[in-house]
This record gives sequence, C-alpha cells and structure tokens, in this order.
Amino acid sequence: MRLAIFNSYSPLKLLAVAETRFASTIIMLKRLFQVKQNLRNMVISEEWMSYREDDVGKAQTVRDFVLNDLWWDKVAYILRFTGPIYEMLRVADTDAPILHKVYEMWDSIIENVKKEIYRHEGKEDYEESPFYDVVRNILIERWTKNCTPLHCLAHSLNPK
Repeated sequence: MRLAIFNSYSPLKLLAVAETRFASTIIMLKRLFQVKQNLRNMVISEEWMSYREDDVGKAQTVRDFVLNDLWWDKVAYILRFTGPIYEMLRVADTDAPILHKVYEMWDSIIENVKKEIYRHEGKEDYEESPFYDVVRNILIERWTKNCTPLHCLAHSLNPK
C-alpha cells in the first residue's frame, strides 16, 4: 500500500540498494533526495493517514524523518562530500582507457572531499577535523592498496 501511495505522488521510482553495483547506497540517497518533495506531499496526504491507521508506529516514524529538515540536511551533506568519490568511480567504471587519469583524480578527490567537509564544519584549511582525518585515511589506504607502478607510469606518460 505504501508503494502505491508513493507511486501516485512521484513519477520517479525509489531504488533499492543492490550489492552488485558500486556506491549503491549513494545512488539510493541521491534518488531519495530527488523525490524529497514527493515524499513530503505523500506523508501529509489523506492516503497516508489511511495507511497510518494500519501501522501507526512505522507511519509516524517515516513521517517524522521525511518532514525533518535536519535529517534532509544530513542527507545533502553526505551527498556533497561523497560526490567527488562517486564521480571518480563513475569515470573509472568504463571500458575506455583512463588509467592515465586515475592518478590525478585521486588528488582532486581528496581536496574536494576536504573542501566539502571543512565547509560543512565551518573550519579553515589550517584547522583540524577529526571526521576529515578519518575519511582521508580511508581514501589514502584505498589508494595505497590499489596504486600500482603502472598508474604512475601511465600518469607520467600522459602528455597533459
């Protein structure tokens, strides 16, 4: 019943997390953010009130989240700081020859992630951010694990 109500308010469908694709949680959050207004319209509708009688606890929890601006701000923040990572993964997930670009992309990812986190936290570049330190360490660890001399060679041979 919930899905039927949602479908009557939104032309876009909700996406489920799929284990077979990278960044499926990010993709799901992007879609959730795209249908934000549709979800809000749904939970204040008469149809939602009739569903609510079926399971008051779940319906109220969903309504509280969907109408909570602070929760949506957190979703937007997650999408902003994971955006550079997601975009790099999309670029790398191709059959085109892009090995020479990967080396350079990692540096820009780290800088762009830092920029978003620091902007959100209201910090200057010289200040410390425990959250950024954790994210940066994860990114560096991943790069160290995947970086091969071939990446360096491809980057150094790139005429750009």
